[in-house]
Amino acid sequence: MNGSALELLHLAKQAASAGADVLARRSVESLGAQNKSSDSDWVTSFDLAAERAVRDVISRSRPHDVITGEGLGTTVPDRASGAGRVRWSIDPLDGTTNFIRNIVYYCTSVAAMDADGLWLAGVVHAPALDRVYWAARGQGAWLRDHGRVTRLDGPDVGRKGALLGTGFSYDAVVRTQQLGELGGLLDGFGDVRRLGSAALDLCMVADGTLDGYAERGLNEHDWAAGALIAEEAGATVLRPHLTSALAGGPDEAERLAAVTIAGAPSFVERAARLATGATGAAE
Repeated sequence: MNGSALELLHLAKQAASAGADVLARRSVESLGAQNKSSDSDWVTSFDLAAERAVRDVISRSRPHDVITGEGLGTTVPDRASGAGRVRWSIDPLDGTTNFIRNIVYYCTSVAAMDADGLWLAGVVHAPALDRVYWAARGQGAWLRDHGRVTRLDGPDVGRKGALLGTGFSYDAVVRTQQLGELGGLLDGFGDVRRLGSAALDLCMVADGTLDGYAERGLNEHDWAAGALIAEEAGATVLRPHLTSALAGGPDEAERLAAVTIAGAPSFVERAARLATGATGAAE
C-alpha cells in the first residue's frame, strides 16, 4: 500500500495535530513523570497518550503501514511488506523535560519513509509555540506560525553573529566528551543555543533562526521529520546511518557514535570531520 509524498504529508499533519492536541492539555496534576535512563531523562503520561493518538490516526487510514514510536516501539502488521511498504517514525513528545518544566520548546514529530529508506514527508507540530513545520520530498519546507504560512529557505549564509544549535547526552561521560567537541564546532559561530528539542532545532535551521545544528547520540525519531524539513528548506543535512528499526534498531554504542548535522555545506563537512575525529579518539 503505497502513497505519494503529498498524500503521506496530509496524513502526517493530521497525526501530528492529534499528538499536539494531547500535549496542549498539559497540566501539572496529570504529568505522571517518571525517570528512564537517568535523573534527567523523563517520560510522562502525555508521551504515551500522544503516541497512541498519533498511531490511531495513521492506523485508521493506513492499517498495513509499519510504525516506529519512541514509547511503544515498532509494530509490523501482517501485510506490511513489499515495495509499497511505508514506515512511520514518530516522537510524540520531543522535549519532555521542557514539557515538564513548562518551557515552550516541545513538539510532536511525525515522518514517513518508503521501503528504500527515502524520507517522503515530515511534520513537527509545536502547540505551545503555535507553530507547525512541514515538508514533502521535492515540495519545499513550510511553516504555519500563528496562522501565517511561509515557505522556508534556510539560514542566511555568512551573516554576522551566527548561532549554532546543539544538545547534550543524559550520560555524564558522553556529555563531557560533547563539551570538549563544542569548541571546534563553534568556529565561525557567534554563540550557541541549547533548546532541548532536536526536532525543533532542525526546524529552526530550516526557518533561519539557527545557522547550524549538530548533535551526537540522537534516535531516529528525534531527527526524522526535522531533517527532511531542513533539507527541503535548502540546508545540507547529514543523517546518522543507524541500524533500521526493522532490524532491532541501533545499540547504545552505535547511537552514541552517530551525529546529526544541518546547515551550510561547509559547516556540515567540517562538523562531520570533527565528529569522526572525536569518535576515533574515544575508541
